[in-house]
Amino acid sequence: MQLLDTLHRWTGGLIGLVLGLLGLSGAILVHKDAWIGLPHSGDPLRSDLGSVTRATEAIMAQPGAQGIIYARDGFGLHQTRFGEGAGAYADQTGQIVTRWASQWERPELWIFDFHHHLFAGDSGEWVIGIAGLCGLFFIVSGVILWWRTRRTFRLRLWPKRMSRPAIVTHHRDLGIVMAPLLLLSVVTGTMMIFRPFAMAVVAPFGSIAAAEKSMAPPKYKGGPLAARPDYAAMLAEARRRFPDGEFRILSLPRKAGDPISLRMRRQAEWLPNGRSTLWFDAQTGRLLGARDALAMAPAAQAFNKAYPLHAAKVGGLGYRIVMTLSGLTMAMLGSFAVWTFWFRRPKPARARPRRIATA
Repeated sequence: MQLLDTLHRWTGGLIGLVLGLLGLSGAILVHKDAWIGLPHSGDPLRSDLGSVTRATEAIMAQPGAQGIIYARDGFGLHQTRFGEGAGAYADQTGQIVTRWASQWERPELWIFDFHHHLFAGDSGEWVIGIAGLCGLFFIVSGVILWWRTRRTFRLRLWPKRMSRPAIVTHHRDLGIVMAPLLLLSVVTGTMMIFRPFAMAVVAPFGSIAAAEKSMAPPKYKGGPLAARPDYAAMLAEARRRFPDGEFRILSLPRKAGDPISLRMRRQAEWLPNGRSTLWFDAQTGRLLGARDALAMAPAAQAFNKAYPLHAAKVGGLGYRIVMTLSGLTMAMLGSFAVWTFWFRRPKPARARPRRIATA
């Protein structure tokens, strides 16, 4: 038990700040749609084929446009990308509302980049994934360590005093109460970083090999991107193929020969951007293939629920509040763990000099 306690404290002292910042940034991002506050961001969703087609043609006519993240319920703006961090928001008629030349001009973008990449791309993802595994260890070991002190349990939202013993007691008791929510946040977040970990989590739902196969990207090839792609025909074919689907993400090919992809969200999908995908020849607009997310392997469908659970994209305001509490708790526990470990460590006891009796 002493070894487990030492590992818990040292790992928390080294990685607690990362987890704390991830928890804080996640709590902020949960309410992103409410605080962006741009004109037309609160407009009701116009999902009819005509409106989406006209907006798509207007937005993609912008020089350098690379794709669209379409408006959704609760956020009425389309987002387009221009490369090198540049982008724009447009209303649902296709009129540009605001532009930016760098992600640093939009707080929701750089907070998202920090939360997912720590501003370090793939390397940052690895750090976050390792922090997630450490977080899983904290929760399990914390529950074990709490058990021996369960008789002294006192629930407080804030430490009674800012002394090391009071903070440790608060850390222990608040952590056991929030352990289920912290476990949900940590497990779902780590699933999106480390695919082997994710497959281990969803293994009870079905074959891992079938899940990997159903999620593997297809290898379609077509012609070079046309000067004026027929977006109207593509969107019409997508609506015919998935009548209940919402248009979510349109992406132009990154290199010659790659297809244009269009992601849709069917009504039964939890994932906000959906996994039902169509691929079109970039030159002719011909449909090359389609994937129905609701026909994927059961384990793959379980994996697709990780992000909406992690980011509170299901359950409405009540679940967003719950996940906000989870993020704020992680921020508090992680930051206090680092502070007490490095700046409030107990001082080693000094040996008292022996008095020499003299005759």
